[in-house]
Amino acid sequence: MKLNKSQYRFLIFILLLGLPLTVRLSAQPVPSKDENIPFLVTFGKEGKISWGDDHFYQIWFFTIPKDFKQQLYIRVFDPDCGGENDEIQGEFNTKTMFSVFGGKGADPEINEESRGLERGLNYKKGNLLASRVFGNEAKYDNKYYTFGPFNPTDGDFDLKWNSYVFKIVCEGISGDDGNLYRYFLSRDPNNNLAIEGANAFTYEYTFRMWNDFKSVAHIYPYIDTGIVSIKQKNFDWDNDGQILVVSRYKQGIEVPVSDEANSVESKIPIESAEVNSSLDFQFHKRQGELVKNNNVVISLQNQRGDALKFYSSPIGGVPVYIPKTTHTKISPKK
Repeated sequence: MKLNKSQYRFLIFILLLGLPLTVRLSAQPVPSKDENIPFLVTFGKEGKISWGDDHFYQIWFFTIPKDFKQQLYIRVFDPDCGGENDEIQGEFNTKTMFSVFGGKGADPEINEESRGLERGLNYKKGNLLASRVFGNEAKYDNKYYTFGPFNPTDGDFDLKWNSYVFKIVCEGISGDDGNLYRYFLSRDPNNNLAIEGANAFTYEYTFRMWNDFKSVAHIYPYIDTGIVSIKQKNFDWDNDGQILVVSRYKQGIEVPVSDEANSVESKIPIESAEVNSSLDFQFHKRQGELVKNNNVVISLQNQRGDALKFYSSPIGGVPVYIPKTTHTKISPKK
């Protein structure tokens, strides 16, 4: 495969990090194919947290390589709250606001408020580039609405990743229904055309599970240098089966799971073999009676209390367990 200039520089960056070459050079659907998640979900602010949303807003970030010089678009699939995908409570009365931010303050590496993890803080940091409120509007049901065009330099520049950062906030401003939606970062306003080297991440993932016993959802936090343990927190899992953690080192360890409207935390040790790679949090549904329309929230912190990112396209590729081999010393025959 012949690489262009942007791909080549990204490949060199990955090699310097010591990451496997299986990493994808372009993948901006949110959720991604690797995650096997049908929708993100955000409820109106009058909803009940027992329906699987503890904040009534969700924040995602897109990173654009510095070398990308074209205009870009953030496309939202099914942004209205009504129709076949969304979760109705009585009748559809929810309004959802999508807002795109860039400029100074949008980058969550520099401005922790931008992550939206602490109540009472201003998670709408940065320059407001575009915003729109959607109600029950059939013309947007199962269709894309496109924000943009934006120039890459409209974002907040992150020196560490040599990328521009854009933030999109989905907020349930009224009503009590669940809005189910997806994103795509594109270089075209009318089609989903990926931007090479770009990625998407969040610090608190609120998503819908498939109504399918056999379907397994995945999310991929990245383990950076210096992390020796993490604390996972899952909310409103409805005791719907198992949450397993898989990595190069872990074949599949089970973590405690939450029931309806409560949260459960647990500590997970990190081995040296897992540093500078992604973990695979796997969500396996309970067999027997099907738990339908299960929405779940999950977040992670390292041993210092810093929030970890979930990348839509896992950095280093999807982690694969590598069995440890033992060698038996055989004494020579006398």
